[in-house]
Amino acid sequence: MMCRPRSYRRLAAALTALALVVTCGAAVAAKRGAAAAVQGPPAAQFVDGIAAVVNKDVITLGQLAQRTQQAQEQLARQKIAVPDSQTLRRQVLNRMIDEKLEEQEAKRLDVVVSDQQVDAAIKSVADRNKISVENLRVEVGKTGVSWDAYQRQIRQEILLDDLRRRVLDSTVHVTDADIDAYLRTKQAGADLFASAAPQQPQAATAPAEPARQPSGPVMLGLAQILVAVPDGASAAQVAASRSKAEAILAKLRGGADFAAVAAAASDGPDALQGGNLGVKPTDGWPDLFVSATTSLAVGQVTGILKSGNGFHILKVLSRSGASARPASSPAQSAGPNLTPSATAEDEGPKMVTQTHVRQILIKVTQVMSDAQAEQRLVDLRQRIEHGASFTTLAKQYSQDASAPQGGDIGWVNPGETVPAFQQAMDALKVGQVSEPVKTQFGWHLIQVLARRTKNMAEDYRREQARRILFERRAGPAFDEWLGQLRGRSYIDNHVDPAANRKSE
Repeated sequence: MMCRPRSYRRLAAALTALALVVTCGAAVAAKRGAAAAVQGPPAAQFVDGIAAVVNKDVITLGQLAQRTQQAQEQLARQKIAVPDSQTLRRQVLNRMIDEKLEEQEAKRLDVVVSDQQVDAAIKSVADRNKISVENLRVEVGKTGVSWDAYQRQIRQEILLDDLRRRVLDSTVHVTDADIDAYLRTKQAGADLFASAAPQQPQAATAPAEPARQPSGPVMLGLAQILVAVPDGASAAQVAASRSKAEAILAKLRGGADFAAVAAAASDGPDALQGGNLGVKPTDGWPDLFVSATTSLAVGQVTGILKSGNGFHILKVLSRSGASARPASSPAQSAGPNLTPSATAEDEGPKMVTQTHVRQILIKVTQVMSDAQAEQRLVDLRQRIEHGASFTTLAKQYSQDASAPQGGDIGWVNPGETVPAFQQAMDALKVGQVSEPVKTQFGWHLIQVLARRTKNMAEDYRREQARRILFERRAGPAFDEWLGQLRGRSYIDNHVDPAANRKSE
């Protein structure tokens, strides 16, 4: 698979939210959060006692206290009942252990975040908030968080995002057969919806406008309480987990607040957000979640759902968009939810200009400075102008995965590369070689080989299906991967010794 300079849209959106939190006046919480994200010198880590040992790393009681206070303030702002102090410490420490495991795995896999990536992410935060980087720096400073601490926080977000993407790329596979099956199911649902639509009598004086199908996807907001089942659990452990889930469900049916119970008892990473999983198009949720909530109204709770990760209890937080009512209502009886709905924008030609492009990439490293990388490409460009083969030089010097193909990335659609790369590419004539172009990935020489206009309607339809199926599988796949990682790790939890798992 060819490597392309990719945009960090999902990360940028997350960082925008992070920036808004930092700049909305939650100064104390932000300051504590930043402090907790950055460990002190190794010699100082043991002064205040040990909360947990994770393989060869330590989480101190001081770090746990900082994060616990931050979580308490966050729950209070969300108007979620704060669990008792021992329960809250246990929940926070479990989240910190997971983060530590992810950091260790990122280090093992040599996931490295460059200064250029951090700078690009910060610029994205500033751009999305419609302020300059300088003004963002001022706003961050007003909260009492140092710029260095903020940069470290951003670097950590990028690191974990890159790790998660790498994990999912290797564990979640969507085949052409999967896409074909999804599209057939979607089309069958659309046909059923159309055939079952009531026929409206036309007025004698003027024909009525054709009834318009609701446009836009059904957006579904869910919260969950997860009772995790350990990887390789015995029958007794599974039974104990089910009993815990049944006790939680009984408490909810007795009137307990879902968010408060989630904060106190859920094993999910979203526990300290009251179990809130967010809002997605219905197609973005796992089939198990969709089928269990289809007939529920907002505010209602499912029974116990069994998955490979454990036992789930879901609450419908919101439902909006086309066919937003639950399937038990008359408007839904005609067929399944259609997400995204078949609308005019899904049909007809989508003509786009594709660019066939190749590149030479030089990365900035500890031994290759920014200036040296740029100068190397200046020299290579001069050699190309004097007759050297771009293909040969790319094979010899490029540090991109496309190097064996002479730097050939293939046909690129608009929006598939980061903005700096695309702007430079779009400005080139066919056959022309760019000046060195800087992105968060390093320095690039770009050559446009050809351009063409292509109807991408079918490609877009299949890509949309692929993304939907990938998103459905991503959450469960990552949770399973993290559970397996926990299972083979040494974890000595001093706060909750009963939760300890030590690898052989």
